[in-house]
Amino acid sequence: MEAHHFVQPAGVIANRPALVIFDCDGVLIDSELIACRVDAECLREIGFPETPESIRENYVGVSSRAMFEDIEKRHGRRLPEGFTELLRQRLLAAFDRELRATAGTAELLRSLGTKRCVASSSDPARLRHTLGLTGLLPHFAPNVFSATMVRNGKPAPDLFLYAAERMGVPPRDCVVIEDSRAGVAAGIAAGMRVFGFSGGSHCRPDHGERLREAGAHAVFDEMRALPALLEAA
Repeated sequence: MEAHHFVQPAGVIANRPALVIFDCDGVLIDSELIACRVDAECLREIGFPETPESIRENYVGVSSRAMFEDIEKRHGRRLPEGFTELLRQRLLAAFDRELRATAGTAELLRSLGTKRCVASSSDPARLRHTLGLTGLLPHFAPNVFSATMVRNGKPAPDLFLYAAERMGVPPRDCVVIEDSRAGVAAGIAAGMRVFGFSGGSHCRPDHGERLREAGAHAVFDEMRALPALLEAA
């Protein structure tokens, strides 16, 4: 884990955001290791030799639809009928047993005065389930937006632009909180400031640097650092 601080590059103009757009998985909830493990288990059971590490490296931050399309392309065959529903049930069961909010998230949201919403690659039913399970849904409802609501998922900017439009805030006045390179790229393409979060259990020691290389304007690894980061934005 990196030292508990944030880094803001030179040249960023101070302008407190009107809207904070949070990614969900790996930011608000510490779900990525669970999801990568279950995805890999289910794929291996049907003869697709994926590992939690390959899922984490290739698909964190992208939609399930995009992940399945790429896996089918790489392996040269289609996933069997009914697989997505089986995976969904196994994943929700694992979340019921193991899922927790990211440390400090509930405290942050109780004190954060800035307008906020969720924009996630997960589907709406999964978002309602996981945010409800962790007690975070009341901090956002009904402003929870899914990649299923737009044509193109991350790294395309569609979802973040859609969220900003629905919230009535110009992209330039939004800050995105993301933990994936695809999400950072999407926020940058949307013309928004992007703060990379490197405090999830799935994050390797170099995760913050990888987010910076993807274009993140700042990086932090504890939720309690975000208010100061927003003030400095």
